[in-house]
Amino acid sequence: MTGWSEYTLALALFTGSHFVPRIADLRGRMIASIGRSTYFALYGALSLVLGIGVVGAAIRAPYLEVWPQQPWSRWVPNLAMPLALVLGCCGVRLRQPFTLGARRGVRFDPADPGFAAVSRHPLLLALTLWAGAHLVPNGELAMVILFGSFAAMALLAIWAFDARARRVLAHDAEPFFARTALFSLRPLTSVEWLRGNARRLGWRALAGLALWLAALHLHAVFTGVPAFST
Repeated sequence: MTGWSEYTLALALFTGSHFVPRIADLRGRMIASIGRSTYFALYGALSLVLGIGVVGAAIRAPYLEVWPQQPWSRWVPNLAMPLALVLGCCGVRLRQPFTLGARRGVRFDPADPGFAAVSRHPLLLALTLWAGAHLVPNGELAMVILFGSFAAMALLAIWAFDARARRVLAHDAEPFFARTALFSLRPLTSVEWLRGNARRLGWRALAGLALWLAALHLHAVFTGVPAFST
């Protein structure tokens, strides 16, 4: 199977893997059957395989130009990805339950919001940055569909999580949203916030930058395109 048929199937499988588990509480029943840790380990592995597959299928799809690539546009991902990977590393096991990758069973404390004060959806924001930044230099139709879909799903998830927070928290939603942000650098200027978070998050930020450096060198291996090619 080649061309658009391969790409359509790969995209359908990847998208379906994110929506099918929510039908008739399939995810909940599987977690009850095999355990939460096992379920998410298997689901994460499946998502990784399907994600690599859909990117490969997009690369192999027929070239149909939507907009031409400009030399400057290749720098957009290089500038955005350090921030995206730092957000991703800092957002794992976030101490607020209404987002992707939140710590299990955590209750949000408005007096100690942690990294949620910088972003209450860091993993989803990182995915949006990754997809949006890669959309700029990749104007062929298959890539526009791919990265546009990723960005749209991440933004939709942000809206859905915020709506759920408002519904679940009800009258307590106001302090939750007052003490968190979609993205804000203001906490980095607060001595009190830095005193409680700088050391732990500093190591995570360094891990994100290390991942970015690794991605620069491995980009050509996985995509066939050097990160700094012109």
